[in-house]
Amino acid sequence: MAVAHPSDPEATAWQALEAEIVACRACPRLVAWREQVAREKRRAYRDEVYWGRPVPGFGDPAARLAIVGLAPAAHGANRTGRLFTGDSSGRTLIPALYRAGFANQPTSAHREDGLELCDAFLTAVVRCAPPKNRPTREELRTCLPFLRRELALLPNLTVVLALGQIAMEGLRIMWREEGHPIPRLAFRHGAVYTLPPPLPTLLVSYHPSRQNTQTGRLTDAMLDAIFRQARHLIESPAPP
Repeated sequence: MAVAHPSDPEATAWQALEAEIVACRACPRLVAWREQVAREKRRAYRDEVYWGRPVPGFGDPAARLAIVGLAPAAHGANRTGRLFTGDSSGRTLIPALYRAGFANQPTSAHREDGLELCDAFLTAVVRCAPPKNRPTREELRTCLPFLRRELALLPNLTVVLALGQIAMEGLRIMWREEGHPIPRLAFRHGAVYTLPPPLPTLLVSYHPSRQNTQTGRLTDAMLDAIFRQARHLIESPAPP
């Protein structure tokens, strides 16, 4: 299971949601791409069986922090079946979570590697690997109900960290569709937005993609600072 489940009835709700996510075939373009990648594979992983399906969230069901990325990487989560696992983004993000005390180990290689998150939950606005990492707006909107339902199952949620502009915009669209009058938000690394109750505080970061880390746009020190800020926000939440 993607989530360390509590006792019933919460476990039943998580299990039902995960099953629904994994079985989804709503977006033909994404279905075709994720399955093509899983068939053709990358040379380095040619002996592995790819997951090739939508990827559910992963983490602590009592989390106060939710971390929202863009989508599974074609040869990362689309291969391993767990977000930020087996790709360059995960090799940056998971050590940062470990340094901040949100993970029990600094590596994320496969679904049975023993990784556990503490007070954090990893998820994404889109659950299938999109061609060129670019989902269409329609695909994004189709997938957002899964994110909405996951966040609703986190009773202690206090802060949501958006990794990248698409994740931030997806969250804004989702909350607006719920009836919250959220205006357009400026994407800026380190920005903190206090949203109307009962919404969580929104924290923004560059995505830990290879494009950002290899160019120095996002450094380990910058990511560590983001998680220090996240820790401060969940320990000292804004008054209702």
